Amino acid sequence: MKKIRLGVIGTGLAWERLHYPALNELSDKYEIKALANRTKADAELFADKIGLPRENVHEDYRDMLKRNDIDAVDILVPIEQNYTVSADVAEAGFDFICEKPMAPDMEQAKKFLELAGNNKQLNIMIAENYRYSEEYNKIKQLVDEKRTGDVIYFIKNNVTCFPCGMSQDTYAGTEWRQHPRYPGGAFLDAALHDIAGMRYILGEIECVQAFGKPQERDFNPYISINANILFKNGVIGQFNYYPSGMEAIKPMVGFRIFGTKGQIFLEDKTSGVITAGYNDGSTETITFTPERGYYNELLNFYNAVNGTESILVTPEVEYGDVKTVFQILDSVKYRRITYVDTDDKSAGDMVGDILASLESEIDRMYSSGMTQDNQRLH
Repeated sequence: MKKIRLGVIGTGLAWERLHYPALNELSDKYEIKALANRTKADAELFADKIGLPRENVHEDYRDMLKRNDIDAVDILVPIEQNYTVSADVAEAGFDFICEKPMAPDMEQAKKFLELAGNNKQLNIMIAENYRYSEEYNKIKQLVDEKRTGDVIYFIKNNVTCFPCGMSQDTYAGTEWRQHPRYPGGAFLDAALHDIAGMRYILGEIECVQAFGKPQERDFNPYISINANILFKNGVIGQFNYYPSGMEAIKPMVGFRIFGTKGQIFLEDKTSGVITAGYNDGSTETITFTPERGYYNELLNFYNAVNGTESILVTPEVEYGDVKTVFQILDSVKYRRITYVDTDDKSAGDMVGDILASLESEIDRMYSSGMTQDNQRLH
């Protein structure tokens, strides 16, 4: 099979710390031919590090797309640019990988679906690494094999300290994440991973009911979000996202799946261990190598381009993850049940729309009445 000659758009932290190490491990399958970055000097420094001539570095990615020596493109740009850059790459006729999420809002997510539908000849991957990680694939296997029986419910707890990393050389230290130009902030950027992992293991979601504690800090609209989730297969559980705290007591709550015959427990994605506990008192330890999602997704893309397998995370798959994020945020905002994996207008959404319409009409009537009263006073 042929090597993929790769052009890269965006040479920031995600490229340096996530994609490039995996590509370096896959050097028999990929060749980096060109880099593009809005701060050209940063990309030139990286080019020097890997021995890429500086004439292969571009400040405007559109110039790179005119090259005839690349086969595919890896897109790693701020979230608000994901759809627009992807549209340009698709128009240029290249297979491509786009970092998650596919779009900064639902309007652009729908446009991305249309883009994929109109370019079926292209291999398009959304780089959602949780669907490729060893731990989530091993948990999915345990669930599919019903090793702990039928799943009854789950708890997924994600507690991180975004503020702790804001002044450090971390993802939280990037300006566009601290002051995002897209709704949802860190919930869209980071909690999306958890949602993708849950949907990968447990299937499509019927509806969600969520609450959030507001905060004034830009990086996330809520200091915490707590969501009850009903999957179409009847599994019910709770997802909690608290990006301004620390889980100081060990073991952490982590990800726990409760079945009729036992429980599956993943404390943390870096722990290297999944524990299955059974109702007879026995336990089983399943080990995994952390952070293999990036390697596995790039291997999947390579095989897809060479025609030996299908892409696991397509825009259609990612659309459901993104929609879940925004339906949870809508549930928090309007304090109502919202529906996810359905094309039909749900009863809950229709009731919510009616209530919103009534509130708008009451506001209009109240405003009109106040105006008339003021006119009479004068």
